[in-house]
Amino acid sequence: MATYHEGELEVQRRAGVAANAERIGRSIHREIPDLARRFAEERRFAIMGAADADGRVWATLLQGPPGFLSAPAADRLHVSARPRPGDPLAEALDAPTDVGMLLIEPSSRRRMRLNGRARPDGAGGLEIETREVYANCPKYIHPRPAALPDSARPIVRHRSDSLTPWQVRWLSSADTLFIATRHPTAGADVSHRGGEPGFLRVPDPKHVLLPDYPGNMMFNTLGNIAADGRTGLLVVDFASGRMLQLTGRSEISWDPALAAGFAGAERVVTLDIEAVDESAPADNVTGP
Repeated sequence: MATYHEGELEVQRRAGVAANAERIGRSIHREIPDLARRFAEERRFAIMGAADADGRVWATLLQGPPGFLSAPAADRLHVSARPRPGDPLAEALDAPTDVGMLLIEPSSRRRMRLNGRARPDGAGGLEIETREVYANCPKYIHPRPAALPDSARPIVRHRSDSLTPWQVRWLSSADTLFIATRHPTAGADVSHRGGEPGFLRVPDPKHVLLPDYPGNMMFNTLGNIAADGRTGLLVVDFASGRMLQLTGRSEISWDPALAAGFAGAERVVTLDIEAVDESAPADNVTGP
């Protein structure tokens, strides 16, 4: 199996890092190493990316006590959790589907990626057959407590096709987000993006500008965008449990003048928003 698909190879070539990407790609494995298995079992939450029944890509959060993630076999990850009721991916995960998983420990800035095929386990959880497993560098991760409120609290949702003024302010002050993408045949992926508060820009309620800083040179996210474009963004308030999920289509801008407006950025991704889903515990609803 090839390490990279055509979208990743295209972006690597254009960025001038193809040789380094080929070398770094040797760190991608099909199976879950022992160290990664122990890391997964200690997690209290994970980020998942996938497409819904309409092909729209979303990122969401799964949570549970330590042990809700486990590896019963070297090429399997078991998830004893599902998205919250009404989540854009709740129904999509009722059937086999490609997923991307990000396991992250904000307090230590450790993270790993795990992509594969998810199937319902018949007991309210998921079984994921792994396709790609690898560690990521800790760049741009802001250390913070990893605790989240009780996931059983009732949830209130607000849905629309564009951002409200409150959501624009939230995104414009965020220092962390998660981005989900997919390739038509190579599967789904989800990754972390971070920066100083305000690194995201929201020029209007239908668009988000996301700077692309130097990273691991694999270009999994940008490669999927080059090949497909369907993208989901997730911002989480870890103190309140509030989540903002966006989906739409992305394009990569290689215009150096646009990138120059974001300190340290090499490129800029533009998301054209198609749908917005904001959720919050019913006893913590604020805004819009």
